[in-house]
Amino acid sequence: MPRSKTLPAELDPSARQLVTRLRRLKDHSELTMRQLAAKTGYSAKSWERYLGGTSLPPREAVEALARITGTDPVPLLALHEIAADSRDGRRARPAVRQQDEQRGREQEPPAHPTARPLAVPAAPTPPRAPEPAPGRFPHIALTAGIAALAVALSAVLLLVLRLDDDAGKAAVTASPRTTAASPPPSYTCHIARVDGRWSAGINKGRTTEIGYGATGADVAEAQCLLRRAGISPGGIDGMFGPLTLRAVKTFQDRAGLTADGIVGPRSWKALRG
Repeated sequence: MPRSKTLPAELDPSARQLVTRLRRLKDHSELTMRQLAAKTGYSAKSWERYLGGTSLPPREAVEALARITGTDPVPLLALHEIAADSRDGRRARPAVRQQDEQRGREQEPPAHPTARPLAVPAAPTPPRAPEPAPGRFPHIALTAGIAALAVALSAVLLLVLRLDDDAGKAAVTASPRTTAASPPPSYTCHIARVDGRWSAGINKGRTTEIGYGATGADVAEAQCLLRRAGISPGGIDGMFGPLTLRAVKTFQDRAGLTADGIVGPRSWKALRG
């Protein structure tokens, strides 16, 4: 998604701050929408809505993006919680207003168009103090509660923004060696025949069983060997995601093995040929 795309003007400040942080993480990691979808399990169209500000991303999507970019998820999740509370508060206000109007209509006394005035006027009675309108006190209390909640959320948002600014300044002035998040390891395929078997030169010939969600050199070795067999597992990133799972099942089906998506001893033997 282009960085220059403007967020909707009606977007809540906390949601705007969250989307800006997510956009920044995506741009710094140089991930495409397809790669983001493959690594997080959420579709590319969903990420277009999340990063475009038209839909609040689920908490799990925020955690997944923080994980694959090596970022502390706590500040992001705090912004997400504030944005979600603000969104729920805006949704609740029309319903509360409708309930108050309905309660006021139910408590109005019925009209009596057929009533006739008395022939003899009644004796004057002393004026009475006006009574509060039905349903007014609950409405005032509810309004005061919403106002107090808004003030509390604003205070939390200001605190989070201040912490975020301080963290940004520290990241600018810090040396690259002092950054908390280290870049993910990179792998390069060096396909060669070793003792009559194919090897990518990454995991030293291990046959460790790996499956969906696994990470590391064993996964990168399998991805290289899948690519050598003519089946694309996506990137050689050492992450056993949806694309790698589909590639493993395709290879197992072609090799006459049980297509369970788990690379065990028999699958390793077939991959190394």
